[in-house]
Amino acid sequence: MALSTAEELPHPYQFTWFDWFCLWYPPEWLILFNRHWQHYHPDPDGWIGLEYALFLLPGGFYLALLSRWLRLGCRLPQTEDCQIQPAYQQAFRDEILTPIVTHYFQAELIQTENIPETGPLIVILNHAGMNFPWDFLGLAFLLSQKQQWFVRSLAHTSLFDHPWVKWWLPPGWSQIIGGVPAKKDTFETALNSQNQKTILLYAPEGGRGPAKDWRRRYQLAKFDPSFIHLSQRYQIPILPVICTGSEYLNPLAINIQKLARLAKLPFLPISFLMIPFALFPSMGVWAMKTRLRYYIQPLYRPWEDSSSQAPQKTERAIIYHKAEALRSQLQNRLNQLLSEE
Repeated sequence: MALSTAEELPHPYQFTWFDWFCLWYPPEWLILFNRHWQHYHPDPDGWIGLEYALFLLPGGFYLALLSRWLRLGCRLPQTEDCQIQPAYQQAFRDEILTPIVTHYFQAELIQTENIPETGPLIVILNHAGMNFPWDFLGLAFLLSQKQQWFVRSLAHTSLFDHPWVKWWLPPGWSQIIGGVPAKKDTFETALNSQNQKTILLYAPEGGRGPAKDWRRRYQLAKFDPSFIHLSQRYQIPILPVICTGSEYLNPLAINIQKLARLAKLPFLPISFLMIPFALFPSMGVWAMKTRLRYYIQPLYRPWEDSSSQAPQKTERAIIYHKAEALRSQLQNRLNQLLSEE
């Protein structure tokens, strides 16, 4: 199933009138993701034509889900141990993400002179929106398009193994396009890669970032200092990026933490979008139209930063102080950018 080069892919995915309709109609983005996957991969457990048609109807997703469940013999879709497929990531980027990221989200990189020519890099990004991670997908798309980098993203484990994700998306989809489960061992393994062009996107706020409600949308949550520790250990520079516009992916949302824990989700947003979502659960990969702007900040090399050094401080305290100092610096820069808009 692994694909390693663009030459191994079959003929490119060609948009039909139905695909353009899916792009225009929010509940159908999920169809677009799955149809694109099925063009390049065998997917016997995946959605089929009649079930796709049911997505168009209010409540039709539930009938489609029942149909698929019965068709599979009353079981979950089978999961597989999937390898990363840079060729498919490029195809998905060029054929699906291009119209969404460049036209729908109008995403753009700003201050590109701060982007180095090569990696490896840890790219950190403020995370907001309580939605499908379009801010991360947008940045990965723009960086890979500009620098021809193979970009990987550290993501919450629910994006890999939650039952809803297993029904929504094809098996192994998150891993194949470059996702890395947010665990310490996988984070370190990804950073220790010998591929000098591998770039890892990381949300230093962790699950606290996307769980922020509308009132705290511009407040950077406490940073997990693990990325500072690993950056120093492997001497991999950190490229901070500030994103504005992601807060409007799911505006006015509040997070019901108790319900989120019951659903085993990192957050459970309640907003005016919940009504259409209840009727069209396939909207789970959709988001409100916004303009994503990514402000590239100067490279940070923690091992060269002596401002936190003190004889009485432990190494852990120094790393924590560096993470907090970086968070404070980015918060000030974010406040400045918001005041200028």
